[in-house]
Amino acid sequence: MMDRLLANEWAVNGFLAAYLIVLTLVCIYGLHRYQLVHLYYKYRRNTPSPRACFRVLPRVTIQLPMFNEQAVARRIIDATCQVDYPRDRLEIQVLDDSTDESVEIARRAVEHWREQGFDIKYIRRPNREGFKAGALANGLAQAAGEFILIFDADFLPPPQILRETIHYFTEPRVGMVQARWEHLNRQQSLLTKTQAILLDGHFVIEHAARNRSGRFMSFNGTAGLWRRTCIDDAGGWQHDTLTEDLDLSYRAQMRGWKFVFLPDLTSPAELPPDMDGFKQQQYRWAKGGAQTCRKLLPTVLRSRLPKRIKLEAFFHLTSCTVYPYVVLLTLMLYPVVYLKVHLFDEGWARYVFDASVLLMATCGATSFYIASQRAQFKTWADSIKYIPFLMSLGIGISLNNARAVLAGFFGKPGEFVRTPKFGVTGQDTHWKRDVQASRKRNGRIRLQPFVELAMGLYLLACLLLCLKDGKVTVGVPFLCLFMVGYLYVPLTTWFGHRLGHRSVEDLAGRHEPSAVPAPFRTRTP
Repeated sequence: MMDRLLANEWAVNGFLAAYLIVLTLVCIYGLHRYQLVHLYYKYRRNTPSPRACFRVLPRVTIQLPMFNEQAVARRIIDATCQVDYPRDRLEIQVLDDSTDESVEIARRAVEHWREQGFDIKYIRRPNREGFKAGALANGLAQAAGEFILIFDADFLPPPQILRETIHYFTEPRVGMVQARWEHLNRQQSLLTKTQAILLDGHFVIEHAARNRSGRFMSFNGTAGLWRRTCIDDAGGWQHDTLTEDLDLSYRAQMRGWKFVFLPDLTSPAELPPDMDGFKQQQYRWAKGGAQTCRKLLPTVLRSRLPKRIKLEAFFHLTSCTVYPYVVLLTLMLYPVVYLKVHLFDEGWARYVFDASVLLMATCGATSFYIASQRAQFKTWADSIKYIPFLMSLGIGISLNNARAVLAGFFGKPGEFVRTPKFGVTGQDTHWKRDVQASRKRNGRIRLQPFVELAMGLYLLACLLLCLKDGKVTVGVPFLCLFMVGYLYVPLTTWFGHRLGHRSVEDLAGRHEPSAVPAPFRTRTP
């Protein structure tokens, strides 16, 4: 079959043209990361500051949406009750849609703090209609606050967060103030270290570049304070996408509301310590991003917004499409290598493979993530060693996310699948016990890891073909990175499932409630 392809010059040229088109699209999005780095440094001195201060602090409602969060439910409630704000101006809503033992955990915590004099309410719906967006909308209808602070269950609100965000709302058109995510278990494993760098790039570079240059940014679903009238004016929480935060953000900013990002105000949270949880989180974000793109991008492009805002919104909302492009390029690699080895021994064509792999692996990514680490830690030396694995992981997760993107563009809305929480706080191993129990209840091996493994072996065949006739090129090290990514993701997925399918007897009595980290430990007021 391949010999017939070689004999058909038209087919060869058509294949190479398709390959170069997809490659060009990937490279364009890679170059866009250079643009974000440029905007970050260009506007890095545009640091926000409140124009005035409230003489009388306004009333604030803190919403804590949760669903089956037994490992962290008590911790988030305890930490929220230590936020520094006048009690007579603060209301706390625990929006609990749980169906397991976390119902009683949350209810007991609410009763404890109510007895201490806090205005805290336990709100439970008869069903999960609308999932998180539905819970937030239901809570908003009962909220007394003029401003709404939202925290997911795996976060720890810093005590000073309201004191440091509320005064930005003295400017009437400020609709939302977002804090930066920090990571409780950054150093726990290679996977969590890599995830931390990925998220640092999103917050430190993307958010700052967009916000300080006057482009649209997004609320990240948690650790953000909203003006209630902004939510209402933008159409409220809607649940036709899995990223209700991104959806509301764009609708609010198109209505003229301003957002503020505070990179120096951080709220720590738990990173998924296992591959299965990471893939679930990435799937939901990718699918929701595609759904929001389908829903809002035409409206953005038809609007009278400035061209620079439209252009950045286009790249932001369509960035999820890179995952299908990467999968297509991966599938095209073997024919490209074969053509390179057997047909194009000389001339420009022999470098197609080398250049494509080099650009796919390095275009924008290295500078983007190094810049985020340098901005955050004033050095990149400790993080540069993780960049190759970061690129491997990005490639390895591309099949998972490509499925999500296609489902987002062409499928039904789907269920909001929560990211598993384990109450980890650092380099502890308690999460493994929770993974075991979670897998025993919910886990089953799916087809996807087998496909990911097959793609890893397929890339190994590409590598062997490239080396067979001594064609060792600059693309080979990067091909190794892609192969490692596609092998690492399924193998660690299976490892998590193996933990989860140990016997119930082996798990009995092992679950221990996670302690609140020292700065957030419960105290009696």
